[in-house]
Amino acid sequence: MSGDDCKDFVHTNPGTAAGRFMRTFWQPVYVAAALEPGHAKPIRIMGEDFTLYRGMTGTPYLVDFRCAHRQTQLSVGWVEEDCIRCFYHGWKYDGSGQCVEIPGEEVSATENICIRSYPVQEYLGLVFVYLGDGQPPAMPRYPECEGPGILDALTKGVWPCNYFSQLDNAGDPLHIPFTHREARKRVGIQTPIVKIHPEETEYGIKYTSTSSEGRKVVRHFFMPNIVQLITNLRHDGILLDDSPSGGAVMPRLVWQVPIDDQNFTSFVVTYIPLTGDRAERFWQLKRAMHRDEGPSPQELGRAVLAGHLRIPDVTVPDVYKLIQVEDYVAQVGQGATPDHSRDRLRSSDIAVLLLRKIWERELRSLVENRRLKEWRHPPAFDMMAQE
Repeated sequence: MSGDDCKDFVHTNPGTAAGRFMRTFWQPVYVAAALEPGHAKPIRIMGEDFTLYRGMTGTPYLVDFRCAHRQTQLSVGWVEEDCIRCFYHGWKYDGSGQCVEIPGEEVSATENICIRSYPVQEYLGLVFVYLGDGQPPAMPRYPECEGPGILDALTKGVWPCNYFSQLDNAGDPLHIPFTHREARKRVGIQTPIVKIHPEETEYGIKYTSTSSEGRKVVRHFFMPNIVQLITNLRHDGILLDDSPSGGAVMPRLVWQVPIDDQNFTSFVVTYIPLTGDRAERFWQLKRAMHRDEGPSPQELGRAVLAGHLRIPDVTVPDVYKLIQVEDYVAQVGQGATPDHSRDRLRSSDIAVLLLRKIWERELRSLVENRRLKEWRHPPAFDMMAQE
């Protein structure tokens, strides 16, 4: 690989430097509640296709996309106990990828037939997989999302642009007063950010931004592709009551996962510190709000990019959805797979420059077979801290 490969963060197919790097981390691929026992799903991540299925015992498995016999797509077959049977000729595989039955053949005929399988874990309401070589690392834990309360896990659907456009965006608070001008106006926040101080940490990057009024806000980014947000029920359009906890502050983790080089999806986990009657009230309000939620952020964003709609004319039930529309317009508007060598970065892009510097350093260590940094989530990390 050339030195330029170490600056290529956007291509994640097998064999690319960024693809090899991303595969050294656990990645979410599905919302756990959406994968029912006995069901199989085709999934695509980083330019590769796989079969995800949940056995009748409830255990999830990830195996090759196709049957070893005549290459038929396995996800259209049948899940039997913790195995999957091919739709075409009935070859049957267990969760390790081992063929355990070939109809019409002796049992011994299956011994040397095995398709690839991959480690799978469920955590925070998501199904995670490890696609790298060798033994997987321990699954990172986020104790700030593990307390009593509600854990809301979902996917934002597919965006037709590269995942790294979203990562750059996460470390760029100076875009907020412009890209999110309308959203900020609707919640009464118009103070511009005038300074950003990024610093590398043991988990990724800590961003401290300062407004013209001197207010500081701290945000966090977890390597390689996790954005941390702090929001509250009021901003999501839900207000339980007028008490301080009626608009509960919530940590939100967002994984930006490449489907391929032109598309990505976001997996979102929100921890909501509500229990009992207040938790039930939350679900009632959320169901009522989303009963008729209208076009998706992607549909609205496409209309804006096509010139059929203006951002100030977008009507949505909550400001979080409007922020998604605004981000979609800014990021999809950069093109499916941007050529970052053409970017004209300035001193105000200090946070973006730091992120790319870290990625280049890690990719260079990878291709030169040097030790990668061990990213650690501090056990006592307080996501809610503001300076």
